[in-house]
Amino acid sequence: MLPTNQTEREDRPPSRAASSPKGVVISPPVSTPPKNKLSESPVVFDLTDLEVYYGTFRAVRGVTMEIYKNEITAFIGPSGCGKTTVLRSFNRMHDVTPGARVAGGLRYRGAELYGDGVSATEVRRRIGMVFQKPNPFPKSIYDNVAFGPRSSGVRSKADLDGIVEQSLRGAALWDEVKDRLKASALGMSGGQQQRLCIARTIAVNPEVVLMDEPCSALDPIATARIEELMRQLKNQFTIVIVTHNMQQAARVSDRTAFFTTEIDPKSERRTGTLVEYDETMKIFSTPADERTENYITGRFG
Repeated sequence: MLPTNQTEREDRPPSRAASSPKGVVISPPVSTPPKNKLSESPVVFDLTDLEVYYGTFRAVRGVTMEIYKNEITAFIGPSGCGKTTVLRSFNRMHDVTPGARVAGGLRYRGAELYGDGVSATEVRRRIGMVFQKPNPFPKSIYDNVAFGPRSSGVRSKADLDGIVEQSLRGAALWDEVKDRLKASALGMSGGQQQRLCIARTIAVNPEVVLMDEPCSALDPIATARIEELMRQLKNQFTIVIVTHNMQQAARVSDRTAFFTTEIDPKSERRTGTLVEYDETMKIFSTPADERTENYITGRFG
């Protein structure tokens, strides 16, 4: 079972991830002692040598890191390096993919996320997901936000009205839509739809919000609003974001993990791996691994 839901937010020290030799040949992970310069708060996710498989294919290997409460953690790296694959393992989305499985250690607040007796439904209620492309339901704005609470058994109109308003305010959307809550969500702009999806996610009061490239389909103005919203939301939630936009990672995240791909010389198949994980300022100013520096300076990727 997962730990009892509590009002959280507490303790940290970063980990740096496994690193492998320059080049692309798979090699054993090298652990780096954690360092802590950010204020302390509890560990939310603790990964130990995490691997993700699709059938016999190992898509990701050797991911060892800790993610901390009330921080924004960014995953960066070239396409196909396993960023989204790791992110999806946090709320057990691989459960619905035939042949997919997760190996190694993945603990959420000290409990094995894939342990016996852990409900995937409860995991997804506590660990919400915002996808790359806005995906509002073909319902009203109100019904989009109320969908989760209704599914959880909330029936009182007064309670639902309060949750909808609170969630829309939390997503910085209330003032724009309060006079048209019964209008179709499909008539909103792309940026508004993405903020609506964030409101829908936080309406069930999760503890963690995962974001898979939430701004990739948005214009610069809408992107700036989502980034400002993320900074506000981290006071209430732990946020993990996958982004191809390194400037975005530098602007909004507290810690950054750089992933890359390696090639198995026997099969020539690519496997994603975590190269380096540290405070964002350090990753972008004085990275410890040459591959990280090459990526953030545009030499590859």
